[in-house]
Amino acid sequence: MPAAPGSTSPAGPVRAARARPGRMLVIVLAWASCFVLVMWGMRDAPVLWFAALRALVAGVALLAATVVAGRGGGLFPRSLAAWALIGVLAATNVTVAFAAMFGSVTGVTTGVAAVLSNSTPLLLVLPAWWLFGERPRFAEIAGVALGFGGLLLVAAPSGGGRGAGLALAAAVGIGAGALLARRSSGVNLLALGAGQFLLGGAALAGAAALVEGPPTITWSARFVTALAVLALAATVLPYLLWFGELRRAPITSVTVWTLLVPVVGVILGVVVLGERVTLTEGIGDAIVVAALALVTYANRASRRVKGGEPNLDQIRRYESCLGTRRPARAAAGNTPPPCSR
Repeated sequence: MPAAPGSTSPAGPVRAARARPGRMLVIVLAWASCFVLVMWGMRDAPVLWFAALRALVAGVALLAATVVAGRGGGLFPRSLAAWALIGVLAATNVTVAFAAMFGSVTGVTTGVAAVLSNSTPLLLVLPAWWLFGERPRFAEIAGVALGFGGLLLVAAPSGGGRGAGLALAAAVGIGAGALLARRSSGVNLLALGAGQFLLGGAALAGAAALVEGPPTITWSARFVTALAVLALAATVLPYLLWFGELRRAPITSVTVWTLLVPVVGVILGVVVLGERVTLTEGIGDAIVVAALALVTYANRASRRVKGGEPNLDQIRRYESCLGTRRPARAAAGNTPPPCSR
């Protein structure tokens, strides 16, 4: 019998639902604002120290929430495998992604950094097929090829150098975190976030001490405000929504929403920071968005061909067949519903 919707497979829970639009829009707005907040904060703090503070403040906030929710920390995992997963997430999703993203805005405009660092959907189509059996359609493969062409145009004005490379490294780190989220379903979401942000932030602080020396931070009202908004509204909140959606929906269904982040990021860069968009960058942005939209359409078309999403009654019937819940009619002495093979 094939795995039922909502059941558990070796690769993690089988996803039956699409990403929820309201939550994804909150993530898009939060992530798009990061680049402006980073530019403001870096006027008063070195790059790596600012990135480390963002992670550590977010980790402390999630740690406090974990302790309160678990009445003393009972939600923290006890297995070595769970902590190993948290450690890998801390290295990829926090240390690499944050350091690369913060560093990227020093070499390119915030608009270019927003586009390149949010190219994650283009990087996940093939890994999701290989690891989780989410086989891409031809349109998805075409979207990947088209998207990388757009990325080359976006990176061209900056020479494709340090800033563009760091932005792409941030996308790789975020993509690795998205893939690892499939393996983290057994770990409480608050504890998972607290662990990875605190460990990743500590690693960033160590790197900052080696590269930038002792922290020279001006604790102005502007910096404190930028740090608080960045760590809480633009890190903790979207993290909870992002990992929550990655646990319940297909990776492509979730990650394609980041196509809106570059668009909003470019708009904020122009409106708030007064940045200019060249014709080449504008064409590249449009191609990237078109490519991601193509991947989204292909994903939805594939789901329609396969019969759409199961309703709650179907999920309950499959769960009953697998023995994951007791059928209501069986409890009453009647014959349980038949299992489809």
